[in-house]
Amino acid sequence: MAKCDALVVGAGILGLSTAYHIKRENPDAKVIVVEKRAAAGQGNTAKSAAMFRSFFYSTTNLTLADSSVEFYRFLQEKGKVNLNIKWTGYLWLFSKDHYRKVEPVLKELSRRGLNYTYYEEEELSRKLKMETHVSSNDEAKAMGLKDVFAGIFIPKAGNIDVNALLNFYEKEFLRMGGEIYYNTEVKKLIVEPEKPFGVPGEPYFWQKSRISGASTTKGDVKAEKTILAAGAWIPNLLDPLGIECCIKPKKRQLFSVKAKTRELKELLNVKGFNELQCMPFTILPEPSVYIKPAANENAFWISYGDDFPRAYLLEEEPQPEENFYRYGIYQVLVKYFPQFEGQNPSSAMAGLYSINTLDGQPVIFEKHGLIVVGGASGSGIMKADAIGRIASALYKGDEYAELYGNNRFRVSDLGLEKRRVENEKLII
Repeated sequence: MAKCDALVVGAGILGLSTAYHIKRENPDAKVIVVEKRAAAGQGNTAKSAAMFRSFFYSTTNLTLADSSVEFYRFLQEKGKVNLNIKWTGYLWLFSKDHYRKVEPVLKELSRRGLNYTYYEEEELSRKLKMETHVSSNDEAKAMGLKDVFAGIFIPKAGNIDVNALLNFYEKEFLRMGGEIYYNTEVKKLIVEPEKPFGVPGEPYFWQKSRISGASTTKGDVKAEKTILAAGAWIPNLLDPLGIECCIKPKKRQLFSVKAKTRELKELLNVKGFNELQCMPFTILPEPSVYIKPAANENAFWISYGDDFPRAYLLEEEPQPEENFYRYGIYQVLVKYFPQFEGQNPSSAMAGLYSINTLDGQPVIFEKHGLIVVGGASGSGIMKADAIGRIASALYKGDEYAELYGNNRFRVSDLGLEKRRVENEKLII
């Protein structure tokens, strides 16, 4: 039986960030990570769109995202770690009604010093060669699609190489003396009484008990504190113990369409938005189908985050659904970008978001000797470094976490009992 000070369950981006920061701040602690797959980030982290932005109304969102993004920038520019960050920016397209609703929020963000560029419909149509007046199309009208009224371009946004980021956390964690056991699945969490009496079936309700580690496919691992960072699988380990985490899994799908035609190549390499001279990450008016440029692949990754009536469902190996693209995404996409007419995906993948059903913000709390780290709701990579630092502060028992850039964050703000997060008024 292995023993350690801290046992981290899950070697996805949140698990490795947490393990790295715990070991960094507690160099003498024995920290072990267990992961059921053969390598880091092979669950849902590997299936992320890997986009980030530092543009939020909520101070909670902005602090978590911006401190993480600035740390990633530091690693690439000063830390000699190539994370392949590409500042493509976000281009968010609005219908008239939607823009009028968010206009006061945008003005407030501008007042706070967050930069963006406003584009009128005519310029968007010209630069992207897109259809902005879709309501003239009977099919689009029947689908309830809206004309593009305006767009905003967010420059402090882009995408990152997830594998490179995972490799950084893994390599540094191991260099500091941390241990990772791959191909090691946690079957259940171990619950023990603090003062055992040797009674069969203990602990009983009258005994003070705690989570003291995990039973794995390679034996038990006992720990002073266990950190559960298993993403969408967190509820599976907590539900048998009656611990509520407000996290549920939901499928998300990505479809890759190659830029085979001249029109698609021109769209992929559109000029005038960013220094890379490529199409920004583009979000269509509601329903907000999004398009991620992948110039290195000569392709576009396209997706839509459907909620109702998409089930909360844990799938070990979620699969993309052909009809979701053919009769869903594609039908919306071609109304605005006719360049995609007749184009089918060359590949596709599906993963699970770990959705926090309270407010979409991460959940970081401790109960019965167990620290839960999850519920990033699709923003795990964007906020991973801040989440790891906050989890590490909770492990140490600190009231505040020191985020990158000397930002202090109250640890309990992301807990459940004293939760205090600011609602987001600019939801993409």
